[in-house]
Order: sequence, then structure tokens, then C-alpha cells
Amino acid sequence: MTQVLIQGLMLSGLYALIAVGFTLIFSVGRVLNLAYGAYLMLGAYVYYYLVQSLHMPKIAGMVLAIAVGALAGWLKYKLLVKRLNGDAVAIEISTLILAVVLQSGVVLIFNDSSKILLPIVNGITRFDGVTITHNLLTASIMSWLILGGLLYFIRYTHMGRAIQAVSMDTKGAQISGVDTEQVNQLTWMISGALGAIAGVFFASYTQLSPSMWVTPLIIAVAVVIVGGIGSIVGSLIVAHIIGFMEISVSTFIGAELRGVFTMLLIIGVLVIMPKGLFGREEL
Repeated sequence: MTQVLIQGLMLSGLYALIAVGFTLIFSVGRVLNLAYGAYLMLGAYVYYYLVQSLHMPKIAGMVLAIAVGALAGWLKYKLLVKRLNGDAVAIEISTLILAVVLQSGVVLIFNDSSKILLPIVNGITRFDGVTITHNLLTASIMSWLILGGLLYFIRYTHMGRAIQAVSMDTKGAQISGVDTEQVNQLTWMISGALGAIAGVFFASYTQLSPSMWVTPLIIAVAVVIVGGIGSIVGSLIVAHIIGFMEISVSTFIGAELRGVFTMLLIIGVLVIMPKGLFGREEL
């Protein structure tokens, strides 16, 4: 039971970080950014190339990976999302196509074989018979620090309140003098940066491959749907539910079935509560 509690808590923090950037885009832009998983893949590969190929310090590699993720989010908004003028279906299809294109680009540069991303923090600790890797522990702690900072930014800063206003009512925010263009650009940049951070930690927890973006995207969609589309707090809570559920299934039933129970949870929530557990579209 201790193993489930500790590992579930650490995995949930990582899942929360993966999902929050996806939730943020839907809250503000009202679109499902199906290329979100590509942010994670891009950030992980940038970090891998800088740190393991060019032997750059890990901190510098992480900072540059975050910068590339933020730039990718900004470019996607400026060159794709903005030009499609709010057509949600066109945006969602085009972002999915973009993810596949980016995957093909990564294959051309790095080939399609899986790679091991060395732990960001080495070492293990044993507590009450449970082995805790310092890498996953660091990922969990960093996740909560980042998420706490994001929630503070959104709720207690001028720009954060502007993001809240746009997420609630875009036209009303415009009438109130909010620069919605600036808010959209910033939101896509934050989402890209969060995706890059999550990608580095996720790849070091699993493995690095051109198709690695699919699993985080499924996790993000699952968390967002079950939590209530658009609710960051709901996403954080459901990330813990899914994290603990997957660890429990892996421990007591079998690791090969952990994803099946997640999908069943999504279907059950959609049937009983179509708007999710929290059913809100607000930050």
C-alpha cells in the first residue's frame, strides 16, 4: 500500500504537469490542441540533443528546451491558429496534422529508434521498502512548484486576470479593454513551455521516441475530459485520480492493463457526467 501511495503521488504530479498546458489552451482558445503532445516530444529531443550529444549542462539544456517549446507554441498560434480565425474543427485537424509532420521531421533527423534519456537527477532512495528514483521525485516536486506558480500567476497578477477574463468571455474581455491578442499569444507560449518541461521529465521516466507524443496527449485528453473541460483545478485533481489508479492497476492486476482502466474511466464519466466531474469551463 505504501508503494501505491508514494509512486501514485509522484506519477500524479507528472500527469498534472502534462495536462495543465492542454487545459489552458482550451480554456482560452476553446480548441483542443491536438499537437500538444508534439510540444513534449520537441522539448525532450531538444534536451536530448543539447545534453547528451553536445554535452551541455542539464540546466542550460532544460532552459533552452523550454524556450524552444514556448517559441513553437507562439509560432503555431501566429502562423496557424490565428489564420484559421476561430474555426475549431479546422484548428484541431490542422494541429493533429502538424504533430504528425513534426514526428516525421524528428524521424528524419534522429531516426525512428527509441533512445534512453538519461535521468535529470541520478540516484535512488528506499523508504519503507519502496524504491524511489530521484528523477521521478524531482519531476513530481518540480511539477507542483511550476503548477503552484502558474495558479498564482493566473489568479493574482494583472495578465493572469486577463487570461481568466478571456477564458470566461472573450467578447466581454475585449469590451473591458483586455488585449485578447496578447493573451492568446502568451497562453500558447505558456502551453508550449509547460509541454516542453513535461516532455523532458516524461521521456526520462519512460523513453524517447518520435511517437512518444501520443501517450501524453491521451493522458492530457483523459484528465481534461474527466475533470471538466477548461478547469485547471479539476485537471489537477483528476491527474491524481488517474495516477493513483494506474499505479494500483499495475501493482495489483498488471501493468499491461493500466491504460485500459483509464479509457474505461473516460467512457464512464462521459456517459454519467458529460461535462466532467467539475463541469466547468473556467480557470
